[in-house]
Amino acid sequence: MDLEKRIISEGLKRMEIEEFLNRELSRAGYVRSELLKTPIGTRIVIYAERPSLVIGRRGARIREVARILEKRFGIENPQIDVIQIQNAELNAKIMAYRIARAMARGVRFRRAAFIALRQIKEAGALGAEIVISGKLTSERARFEKYRFGVIIKSGKPREVYVDEAKVEVLLKPGVYGIKVKIMAPVESLPGRIKVKEVKGSAEAKPVEVRG
Repeated sequence: MDLEKRIISEGLKRMEIEEFLNRELSRAGYVRSELLKTPIGTRIVIYAERPSLVIGRRGARIREVARILEKRFGIENPQIDVIQIQNAELNAKIMAYRIARAMARGVRFRRAAFIALRQIKEAGALGAEIVISGKLTSERARFEKYRFGVIIKSGKPREVYVDEAKVEVLLKPGVYGIKVKIMAPVESLPGRIKVKEVKGSAEAKPVEVRG
């Protein structure tokens, strides 16, 4: 297999693994994973909101995940580490999962969105946007958007400061999409001028000019 085909094959396998972990660990607030080759096998680092649900009782869940990764995806001797996400309220994927779980429990979508916005705001975010789509109030699909604060929409600052994610949840009326964007808490934004207050006398002193 030449280099190009090998890269494509590895990319497809990585997508399949990501889809599997997303599906199997959604209740644990799965965010992302890293695969690292080692001399004794493959080290897999899983980042999640609730590591205990990834590990399972006496490690049963994590052993089952490792078994599937080895048998189905050909991962050699998988060694799994689980890391808890810090500041979960500033992670777009975790907040999207929270909204999805709330809706699955029967919480109205507007209430779930407003609760999530409040949690994001209290965590210090500069802004957030939540879009929920599906059969919200009738048989016709549509979407509603909720937001607060500032969200950069384009350019490099958007890539650096805005975290976004989309998840889907299957309920009785059909599939709902939940998209979340969170503006990170930063001291200053590019392109914004901050005027500093000059310490000293409030009155301007005259300046003598000699010819």
